[in-house]
Amino acid sequence: MSFHPERNDPDSEMLKRKKVGFAFKPVQILTIGFLMIIFFGGTLLSLPISSANGTSTPFIDAVFTATSAVCVTGLTTVNTAAHWSLFGKTLIMMLIEVGGLGFMSLTVLAFLVSRKKINMRTRMVMQEAMNADSSSGILKRVIYMVKFSLFFQFAGAVLMMFTFIPQYGVGKGIYYGIFHAVSAFCNAGFDLFGDSLVPYQQNPFILMVISALIISGGLGFIVWMDIYPFSKKRKSLHTALVLRVTAVLLIGGAIIFFLTDMNEGLKGMSFSDKLFNSIFAAVTPRTAGFYSVDYTTVSVAGIVLTMVLMFIGGSPGSTAGGLKTTTLGLMVLKIRCIFKGRKDTEFHERRVSNEVVERAFALFFLAAGLVIVSTMVLSITEKIPEGFGIEYLLFEVISAFGTVGSTLGLTPHMTVLGKILCAVLMFIGRVGTFTIFFALIKKGDKDSVKLRYPQENIMTG
Repeated sequence: MSFHPERNDPDSEMLKRKKVGFAFKPVQILTIGFLMIIFFGGTLLSLPISSANGTSTPFIDAVFTATSAVCVTGLTTVNTAAHWSLFGKTLIMMLIEVGGLGFMSLTVLAFLVSRKKINMRTRMVMQEAMNADSSSGILKRVIYMVKFSLFFQFAGAVLMMFTFIPQYGVGKGIYYGIFHAVSAFCNAGFDLFGDSLVPYQQNPFILMVISALIISGGLGFIVWMDIYPFSKKRKSLHTALVLRVTAVLLIGGAIIFFLTDMNEGLKGMSFSDKLFNSIFAAVTPRTAGFYSVDYTTVSVAGIVLTMVLMFIGGSPGSTAGGLKTTTLGLMVLKIRCIFKGRKDTEFHERRVSNEVVERAFALFFLAAGLVIVSTMVLSITEKIPEGFGIEYLLFEVISAFGTVGSTLGLTPHMTVLGKILCAVLMFIGRVGTFTIFFALIKKGDKDSVKLRYPQENIMTG
């Protein structure tokens, strides 16, 4: 019989515990990975080679732009079209792609290309990054996600080239097509026109191509894997809820925006242009950040609608940010079941676990609290110009948290503290509120004694 002294050695046991204690959790690896890419990208953007005039960009503005690109937001403190050189613009496009697909997806691809074995820890981090239930089949999902993304971006770029090449020439037209296809699919909202898509508000072809790319990226790769190839098989409850909520938000948002702004933001347009711009106005707040109508001309009701859509955002496992469509859907389903006197949350003849529903409500209140506190901070650090109210700050906060990128004009004039706060909001919105929360807190001991206290009622309503 062999003898293993380390089994009974207390020092050896303590060393093992210390090693385990220093190991990073998947959510922590995900958070640190995004931070490293942001600071690396910000450092490169601060170099003279990245600016159009050959001078260094202030580090705070470079990091802010890198954060906006990696977090696929679109908020910028400098004009993207005028400030950055070709190198800087290309770097921003690469950061958008990394942020949209997720840096772990590129890591897995590097493993596959080099034919190296992917360990279980990498699979666990990928599972966290993709919001997957398990690490089983994660490689298949990554490969599908990359192929799917490149196909849609390539198709969108080619379609837009039919407009951009005649307008800007071959070289610039091709580059513009690729840049805006990447920016739209990844729901980033960066543009090279200087005034977003306002110059194309009478071009329904460009508006609809951009809209299709935004919706495709915002639905989520899990949903696309479930619905394509198209068949009559039963779709997952997640897919059914995402499609239902997305359809309601898009159709309802377009109708409401058309009614509220037909004589304000859409004033002077033909009926067809009003219709297409209303559709675009309902699509783009879902974390994309492009705009075809100047928000300073939009009605108060239209601004409120836009903020609601920005706060909700896209779907889990997608390139979008925000509260997420499924979170809203679960809350509505739970409230409906309460009114019907049912204990369980039901949808499509299926029951959703109470744990998932409670998570949705917790996420809503965390997000709402974050938005409220951030708006209060900005009210101290920033100056509201005449003609605007608190919506001037609230719009910016929700836009940053929802990784949208739309603004009423505050971004270029923010103080250093304001820029830092919005950068943090963009980071939280992209990585995920719960991901950040679980990366910071210490997990409780599963073996600890669980107490259940006596029940007592509290009056509500």
